[in-house]
Amino acid sequence: MKDRKAEPKFSRDVVRSLTPDFEHSSGKKVTLSPVAYTIASQYARDTNSPVMISGIMRIIEFLIVTIAGIAVFVFYVGPSASALLHYSLAILATATVTVLMLELTDSFQLAVMRDPFSKFGKLLLIWTGAFALMSLAAFFLKISEDYSRVWFGAWYISGLILFIAFRVIMSRLIRRWARNGRMERRAVIVGGGKPAEDLIRSIEQQPYNDIRICGVFDDRDAKRSPPVVAGYPKLGNISELIEFARIAQIDMLIVSLPITAEERVLSLLKKLWVLPVDIRLSAHNNHLQFRPRAYSYIGSVAMIDLFDKPINDWDSVAKRAFDIFFSLFGILVFSPIMIATAIAIKLESKGTVIFKQQRHGFNNEIIEVWKFRSMYTEMCDPTARNAVVKNDPRVTRVGRFIRKTSIDELPQFFNSLMGTLSLVGPRPHAIAAHTRNVLYNEVVDGYFARHRVKPGVTGWAQINGWRGEIDSDDKIKMRTEFDLYYIENWSLWFDLKILFLTPVRLLNTDNAY
Repeated sequence: MKDRKAEPKFSRDVVRSLTPDFEHSSGKKVTLSPVAYTIASQYARDTNSPVMISGIMRIIEFLIVTIAGIAVFVFYVGPSASALLHYSLAILATATVTVLMLELTDSFQLAVMRDPFSKFGKLLLIWTGAFALMSLAAFFLKISEDYSRVWFGAWYISGLILFIAFRVIMSRLIRRWARNGRMERRAVIVGGGKPAEDLIRSIEQQPYNDIRICGVFDDRDAKRSPPVVAGYPKLGNISELIEFARIAQIDMLIVSLPITAEERVLSLLKKLWVLPVDIRLSAHNNHLQFRPRAYSYIGSVAMIDLFDKPINDWDSVAKRAFDIFFSLFGILVFSPIMIATAIAIKLESKGTVIFKQQRHGFNNEIIEVWKFRSMYTEMCDPTARNAVVKNDPRVTRVGRFIRKTSIDELPQFFNSLMGTLSLVGPRPHAIAAHTRNVLYNEVVDGYFARHRVKPGVTGWAQINGWRGEIDSDDKIKMRTEFDLYYIENWSLWFDLKILFLTPVRLLNTDNAY
């Protein structure tokens, strides 16, 4: 199975430009049918991403080559300081070449990982080739006499045994995960009828397929779209699909419509782009031919990429490591301020030091966000139905100061450490947050698209001045625009820039009450 990146994509701006009356999920609660809810609940647990598994295998196999070389060196040559540098360079170079050759020959693809015995000759050739290349390099550089031939031979054999043993163990784990649903990409077919049936049959025929089709959704009635397609039930319409995808943790939506049906495709994208999933347009029966690089593939079934899930796979690992490191650093640096704030709050008014509020998190899930309490306990507003305004009588004297300086947000370092928040991302809003008695999602097109990534302690909108009271439609619209820009342009460098600009921009307290 290969999933190659496509070149052309429908970006949010493209969809907007083609559809001025852009409208997304209304935010109203959608009730799933009992069958759809039962199926969605079965898929509610997390899965192991094939991309993550293959990445971990690259790291472990690099370590296998390295550790085998070092172990034989210590056992046979001895920990000689003079020889250590020469041998270490050779070991690291050979490990790098081995992994690169495995990568270039597609040896980390799912089919090879599931059945290493069918590719044993290929794997043996790659292993031998890597060591042969290093031997050849040592010969031409006239440094081969610096290394022990016994060490080199023992390293080749011991490393090969460990490499094959690891591949066998991983193949069994991968097959087990595939059987019990722990390693799969969950997909929903959007659109029914004969095109959807042909698509499903083609996907199911792909060998070593990691796609699990969870159902079919279509807005058309039973006359135009049968209730069962290729053995899969039609579980509801597109509005219900959004709720289903969130519960079932769907990874991919495959739109089974001809690319020429532009109006209907764009109509679907208006509703579906708010989900944190990959969206693909089936090119299975497409008569229009693009360049090969314009497609991604499920086996040999061609797809056109419309949207990609943001901050996915290894990007999410890097971002999580970023959050843990800087959260621990922030807790360490600001602990004196947090202790002093806690004492001040306790001395001024009765009640708890920490105020916990429910807000919207990643994928519209409800999360609990921590803040230092800034209001009198009896006047606290957990739903944020009534926004804090200038000289609000509900806010304590300490509360005014910590809100003005954003010290009240410091406990969210612990939220970030626990994983409910990220350090950088769209700020989470309270569930009942509104402006002029209208909920945010009713004011802003695509408001829920902010939730395609984990919310943050600070964000791009905040350092651009969009913080504090939201008392007009324009303010929440601008916040959302900046949040969507952040999602579409995310990188670790962008996060670092936002993080280090935050203290500087917080000096502007005009809108913080």
